[in-house]
Amino acid sequence: MAESSVHLHTAFEDAQAIFTGTLFVSLALILFAQAGLMTGGTAGAAFLLFYATGITLGKLFFVINLPFYWFAWTRMGREFTFKTFIAISMLSAMMEWSPKLFAIERLHPAYAAVLGGLLLGSGCLFLARHRASLGGATIVTLYLQKTYGWRAGKVQMAIDCTIVLLALTVIEPARVGYSVLGAVVMNLFIWVNHKPGRYAVL
Repeated sequence: MAESSVHLHTAFEDAQAIFTGTLFVSLALILFAQAGLMTGGTAGAAFLLFYATGITLGKLFFVINLPFYWFAWTRMGREFTFKTFIAISMLSAMMEWSPKLFAIERLHPAYAAVLGGLLLGSGCLFLARHRASLGGATIVTLYLQKTYGWRAGKVQMAIDCTIVLLALTVIEPARVGYSVLGAVVMNLFIWVNHKPGRYAVL
């Protein structure tokens, strides 16, 4: 018989999920940067500015997300906003420091796209199941899914592909193609695995 009651996550469970999710995403973004690829959402906007200006990804990602906290606070609640702020701050720090901790000698862009897409999807799913996100478009997609039932993966895919296509202004078409592959892999993973009502633990 299915369990009828709903169990809340403990603070420790939230903390480990947020840390693991942000670590997975940071690894994905390092792979993309190493291979000269792009991604979507606010991270994609940070990549566009990174390729255009040379300012580090961590700083750009943190600043770009600042305007979205008001939307998260008013639409998704204080708990979600606080956890999202923690996740964004951690990811920004990881993107600043992780490249100094390890280096990748050789990396094919197709491999980076597939592995990075899966890491991104897994990381975002960890966060979503513990009522957190990485800001920006993710906040909007989770709100639309919660309020109107729009599948987060579909909405996120549309946003991500739009941002990735804008990358044609700063990187070569072949890299954009691999970036689209990464976006599709990520969002298909979320689409298949993130379904409201499937999990009773919040």
